[in-house]
Amino acid sequence: MIRTRHRIVALAGALAAATTVAACGSDSAAPGGDAGPPQPGGVLRYGLSQAPTCSDPAQAGTNQTLYVARQIVDSLTDQDPATGELKPWLAQSWETSPDAKVFTFHLVDGVTFSDGTPLTADSVRNTFDSVVKIGSGKAPLGSSYLTGYVGTTAVDRLTARVEFSKPNAPFLQASSTAALGILADVTTAKPAEQRCLGDNVGSGPFTYAAYRQDAAVTLAKRTGYHWGSAVFAHRGEAYLDKIEFTVVPESGVRTGSLASGQLDAISDALPQDAPQIEAAGGRVLSTANPGVPFGLQLNVTRGPLRDPAVRRALLPAIDRKQLVDTVLGPQFKPATSTLASTTPGYTDLSARLAYDPAKTRTLLDQAGWLPGADGVRAKNGERLSFSVLFSQVFAGNQAILELVQQQLRQVGVELKLDLVSSAEATARQSSKDFDSFYGNTTRADGDILRTTFGLEGRNLNARGPVPALDDALNGQVSTVDAATRNGLIRTAQEQVLDAGLQLPTVELSQAIGASANTRDLKFEASARLQFFDTWLSGR
Repeated sequence: MIRTRHRIVALAGALAAATTVAACGSDSAAPGGDAGPPQPGGVLRYGLSQAPTCSDPAQAGTNQTLYVARQIVDSLTDQDPATGELKPWLAQSWETSPDAKVFTFHLVDGVTFSDGTPLTADSVRNTFDSVVKIGSGKAPLGSSYLTGYVGTTAVDRLTARVEFSKPNAPFLQASSTAALGILADVTTAKPAEQRCLGDNVGSGPFTYAAYRQDAAVTLAKRTGYHWGSAVFAHRGEAYLDKIEFTVVPESGVRTGSLASGQLDAISDALPQDAPQIEAAGGRVLSTANPGVPFGLQLNVTRGPLRDPAVRRALLPAIDRKQLVDTVLGPQFKPATSTLASTTPGYTDLSARLAYDPAKTRTLLDQAGWLPGADGVRAKNGERLSFSVLFSQVFAGNQAILELVQQQLRQVGVELKLDLVSSAEATARQSSKDFDSFYGNTTRADGDILRTTFGLEGRNLNARGPVPALDDALNGQVSTVDAATRNGLIRTAQEQVLDAGLQLPTVELSQAIGASANTRDLKFEASARLQFFDTWLSGR
């Protein structure tokens, strides 16, 4: 029997939430009234739901990690979260070749890293070279954005020409992400492991002041910073003197600390926490996550998942609305495609994902998978049983998958849950040692489908060629025409479902609890927090 909402919420514990591309401009007019113009100074105390995994923006893979690492690094461009338009940041202008193989960036003069060294075209080259050297195992996003990377040429001190062996139209958007943020030579010269210790040097508005793995991070304002993104709301230095991040895994403790004034903002505010936060004069800021939504990526070489009929039959077996209504909350949405609805190029494929367990039973019957004595289907002596590998990177994962497990059991499919640490999940992804993997990937560009499902991408499906899908994925990366790209991205979304490569479940949303005195806490286009414009009133 399906469990009730409050019991599954209890199982979820500290429900993590994440990411965005929706606009979230100033919240200065939120509860607390008009606080007047922004005031510099003060220390913002922030409660993370999980510990950062690495201090290096290039290797940061979780939202909690990126909330921290994003602040110390600038990117060549920035993406307006309201429009998706790319704006100047470290690059004041740029050109793209007609074949989307060559990108030339003209850098802002006078930018320095926090160790005093200047930003030059060599810095861009060394940063991108280091991401490629680190590789997909530790820097999966950045390395995927640099697919086909030939190299970067320092045309002159402030002109960097980035070249690819084949068209890479989405690279320009990738240049706005933290994964490709520009770092000083003292950092890019280090091995990957040494770049996770909290001494990374960037040109961002904050610097690492203290870093205690699994416990706390302190960021300090960068004195003299004056080259902020064109998306930022003000010029000059950040307002906050410091940001103190503390790891507080327990949801109730985070909420209580915010309500009592011990913290100024917290990650992953649960729907049931909102009344307590609002009663203390605070509010919950939320926005939707772009990219590939949460879902099960199916290893097409393992067990019954080798049968494409099984994979396609599983799509209507999941009641996605029930997952949201029972486990999550009103700021979340059921997945309606293989892209989240806030992603450029998204196509609504909800008709293909409509809950219809009778259809699943019919399709499995037709494919020869018939119910056994215990209700689990079998064919030629093989049970319709597979496992799902997952970690608690998103703390709601277990509760969601327990409900999916029950839904699949009703149509004769046995799903086994395989909960592991984040490190083990990463290792087993690399070796493709799983039947299915549960996760999501964030990016405000439809090219995330290539990164996730492409033969040269992560290809967690361990699949071989699928011509219609491969043509669409390769085609969209080769054109700079928006209409043509969107048409190909639509085809790719459809083909992922047709091939039964993913069982989408829910779209991720971010829910941040903020006190009445925390002003202008914003999300950037890739759904990470941006603290540059944040300030504290009533100090």
